[in-house]
Order: sequence, then structure tokens, then C-alpha cells
Amino acid sequence: LIFSVLNAMAVEDYRQNHWPNLEKAIDRLLIQSPTDHISVSYAQIYYVYKCVCQQHSELLYNDLASKITSHLQQVSAHLQASPAENLIENFNVALAQYTASLQCIVPVFMYLSKFYIESKLNRDLREDLMKLFADHVAEKRIDTLMLLVKAHSMPFQVQPATMAGVVKGLYSLQPWAQLAPALFSDFIPQINPPALESLLPDYAAHDQKLQMELSMNGFPR
Repeated sequence: LIFSVLNAMAVEDYRQNHWPNLEKAIDRLLIQSPTDHISVSYAQIYYVYKCVCQQHSELLYNDLASKITSHLQQVSAHLQASPAENLIENFNVALAQYTASLQCIVPVFMYLSKFYIESKLNRDLREDLMKLFADHVAEKRIDTLMLLVKAHSMPFQVQPATMAGVVKGLYSLQPWAQLAPALFSDFIPQINPPALESLLPDYAAHDQKLQMELSMNGFPR
């Protein structure tokens, strides 16, 4: 009975003090710009440390996953409402912002990662959080994003840096390269099989076509 009372008090302390403070920090980190510099607070790390020491690891992990899932569902809804012509750019911004946020969120939860996620679940915190983005954002937009193939066939309709960011981002999330190997192979090494001597004329024709497209778009030879 005494143990149950103490455990209930510890959970109440977690709900009233530890998690609200961590939740505020997560909210702030999730909306930061990739160019912002927000340092990790030792106070936040200490809250996580206390939660782990008080046997709240599972509770904390579930709250963290739920919080970030809720945020990503909002991101997905925003992308859903985006005009089709802005989807690629908006997706690239969302992925860059989320990736930058994880650079701070993962260190804050390092004790949870080391003593629960890695040791008991045999998983990696950053990989888990990136999978949430894949499941709740990228997976829902993947068919539309694959229209990148069409955009890629008409150079400069999408900025090269944006194209590279989206393609590399999608490749890092899931094995989606097989959906458009020609597109992914332009940005990711070793997508295609090794070059064959018999295909040298095809490679030359491809390069010639690219040079012509660049010339038509104002690039000097």
C-alpha cells in the first residue's frame, strides 16, 4: 500500500512538474528555424535524468512520442492545405526544420535514450523520431512528391538545392528510391548498377541532352 501511494505521488509529480517543463522545451525546439541556435539546457536534461531515475522511462518515452506525433500531424495537415505548386518547397522546409529540431531534442533526452530506448528497446531515439516523420508526414505525401520525377525532367522548375534536399531527405527516411531510381541516382551514389561499357553511347547521349538543356536555360558552355 505504501509503495502504491509513493508511486502515485511520483507519477503526480511527473505530471505536474517534470513533463510540463519538458513539453514547453519540446514545443520551442519543434518550431525553431534550422538557422536558429538554441542551446540545450542542463535543467531540461536534469528533468529527464530524474524521470529515468524515478522509473518513469516508459511514461516519458510515450509522452515524447505522442507529443511529436501530434506536432507532425499538424505539419501534415499544413502540407495537405498547401497549393500543389508549393508542396515540394514546403516539404523541404518542414523536413529541414524537423531535422534541425532533433539535433537539440535528442541530446535533451540522452539519459532516456541510453538507459531505456537503447538498453531495453534495442532501438535508437533519433531513428524512432525520424520514423515518426516518415509515417505521419512523408508517407502521406509520397505519391505527390514523386511528381518530382516530372519536375526533374524539366530542369529549373524546382530549384536544384530544393530538389537535392527533398530527394536526399526521402532517401534517408525510407527505401523509396525504387519508386524513381533515375531521379534518386542523380543525387544518391550507387543507386544504379555499375556502368557498362556497352552503354557508353547512352551515357554520352544523356550528357549531351543535359548540356543542351543547360544551354537553353542561359548557362554558358
